[in-house]
Amino acid sequence: MKKIYLFFLLIFISCSIDDGDQIIEPSINNWVFVACEGNYGASNGSITMINDSGEIKSVSDLGDVVQSLEVYKNKLFVIVNNSHKIIAFDITKDGLRLPGIEIDTKNSSPREMKIVNDKLYFTNWNTSDIQILNLNNYVIEDFIKVDGKPESIEYDGNNLWVGIQLNEDYSDGNKLLKINTDNNSILESFEIGKGPTSISIINKNVYVANTYYDAQYNAYYGTSRVNTIENKVDINNYGPGIVCGGDVLNFNNEIFRSFDGGIAKLGDDLKILDETKIGSYDPAQLYSSKIIGEYIYFGITNFQDINVVKVLDFNNNEISSYNVGLIPGDFAYWESN
Repeated sequence: MKKIYLFFLLIFISCSIDDGDQIIEPSINNWVFVACEGNYGASNGSITMINDSGEIKSVSDLGDVVQSLEVYKNKLFVIVNNSHKIIAFDITKDGLRLPGIEIDTKNSSPREMKIVNDKLYFTNWNTSDIQILNLNNYVIEDFIKVDGKPESIEYDGNNLWVGIQLNEDYSDGNKLLKINTDNNSILESFEIGKGPTSISIINKNVYVANTYYDAQYNAYYGTSRVNTIENKVDINNYGPGIVCGGDVLNFNNEIFRSFDGGIAKLGDDLKILDETKIGSYDPAQLYSSKIIGEYIYFGITNFQDINVVKVLDFNNNEISSYNVGLIPGDFAYWESN
């Protein structure tokens, strides 16, 4: 997940024509997609694509703030936050088929998404809800109204978990909702640490990265955990600074948290285990992190001329480095069948 601001925050492709559709080349077996937000208000959000040979392609000018990505079957879904739309692209070994299908979310300010059984659930700030897009007909067919601004969303195999990032008055929220996808009802609400920005689930424990702010907009960080068997909540507040960031990640049933320019394991008491840290980048420039397979992908940016994805293994070796679009904030992975 990315850093959250109170107000939301090109490489050109060479294409060929196939039956009137543009197809990004070349032919490969895997894509890592990087959501590059672009400048708020500038409509220069983009997607950088990295194939299994390390080649890079980009789809530019997708709209105002490319917020999040999700791969489902052979499609890439893209939320463009301040353009209030979702774009669905077909993925093939040759790339993305353009221009894709656009779904207007009607000024909802969509944020993050999770796909369950051909239904795309996406969180929205302006409308304070989770809306449900039917992927068989691309119709938004229902919504779940919530109290506040929902952001992070995850699925445990039975229920959705949604973090309320902000209250309606834009103060920091502290609720985690458990939602039944059979009838789209809110089953439970848990009070956790302020500002839930990322969720990861291991067995019956839901881990949440917290990022919240004081009156002077200084950032504070923490981690929360909900034991869903005992309905017990644990919170560890780390305090102010830029050393943490906003991601919790699951690797081999161990939880890592973004920390001090990298990621590090969490102990049972939710303390960050400094000695396990992987990555040592400028904490002020580490914007996002994602574990894909056996590697960690870090999005690095100074919001201007430094926009890089670093790939590390779990022995703390930097494997690759890629120049990408402006403000790399989310990742998704596709592998051909």
